[in-house]
Amino acid sequence: MKVVVYTGPTLSADDVRAVLPQARVVPPAARGDLLKEEWSAADTAVIIDGYYRERLSVGHKEILWLLNEGVHVIGAASMGALRAAELAPFGMTGVGEVYEMFSSGVVDGDDEVAVLHGPAEHGYPAGTVALVNLRYGVAQGTVDAGAGARIVAAAKARPFTHRSWEELEEVVDPADRGALAVLREEKWDVKRLDALAALDAVAGPRTDVAGAWSADIALTGITHYEALKWRSARDLDVMNAARLFAPEYPEVHASVLAELLAGFGGEAHTREKLGVYGDDLPPELGRWLSPEEHALDLPERLRLVMIRVWPVWQSEDWRRAVLDRLRAHPKWPEWSDLVDAAETARGTARAATPPPEFCARLFLRHWKTAPPHVEMARRGFYGMDDLGRTVTPFFPLDAQRRR
Repeated sequence: MKVVVYTGPTLSADDVRAVLPQARVVPPAARGDLLKEEWSAADTAVIIDGYYRERLSVGHKEILWLLNEGVHVIGAASMGALRAAELAPFGMTGVGEVYEMFSSGVVDGDDEVAVLHGPAEHGYPAGTVALVNLRYGVAQGTVDAGAGARIVAAAKARPFTHRSWEELEEVVDPADRGALAVLREEKWDVKRLDALAALDAVAGPRTDVAGAWSADIALTGITHYEALKWRSARDLDVMNAARLFAPEYPEVHASVLAELLAGFGGEAHTREKLGVYGDDLPPELGRWLSPEEHALDLPERLRLVMIRVWPVWQSEDWRRAVLDRLRAHPKWPEWSDLVDAAETARGTARAATPPPEFCARLFLRHWKTAPPHVEMARRGFYGMDDLGRTVTPFFPLDAQRRR
């Protein structure tokens, strides 16, 4: 059984593992993230936090697809509570007070649970207070009802991005500041309480009936093939992370393409395709070699050139073969973590990402082992446009790591 917990500001990874040591903790859910996983009917997805602004929110249709596969989907605290209230009739399990607030209609806005938070590398520190936390504290009778109502109204009137404790203290009536201080106590953090309750629910008996509801493709809009494309896209992202950052990648790339080349006829095929029939390598082909590689014998130089100009002469797509090799590499999990970190960095970046051509020029500073165009070719890039398109999704992460 696999348990995947989507969380960020509400619970830390340590919080999750203290309750569910076997769980895998991933960043807040965004559109398509659920489909990037391979699920079985024994698995559980716990959705706590999700994106609202920086990325598209996790889709109803992808949750329905998981339910149709028999996956136990639990929602609580934040985006999870909202989606659970919407999809409870289809088998999603809601847990906690916030879920009940949405289900009963006491609250109905995304902003009720939304908070500003810092980057993943700092543990998603919350910069604002969730409105549902204020409502929960007031409902428990901890403060005067009139003061509580005025505090909630003042917070509701502000964008969720301006609901820090300091900002709220400035806008509430001076006489209500004492009540606000009481509500600030951690025991009224209902999102955290609900998230912990959701983790406890994972260990309990399943309340859904796997397979009791069957998703109609016309309703979900997602087929098994569509889900497979999402997962393949994730794997391609991991491969691109290795191409960009892994010193081991050029060796893997060359090995796989050499095997493909051998299947096409080896040196004889290479000479024919490159138009080399004598004992000299034309200068226009020699430019694809590093200075050290010019000392190799001619068959080896031909092989290296052929590998590096692969798209020019061969329609065979090398990505599938390379991907199969990379999936078995011991560093695949490390490269996969880079993709997650890049997604988080894009979601929290404060500056706009430059155009692809600028990203490519900056990224070339990473590679100092060969002339730039040679190193690009060793990693399967055949021009600055190609490199720029690949670098762009990783640029905010690269910028953060260079600070």
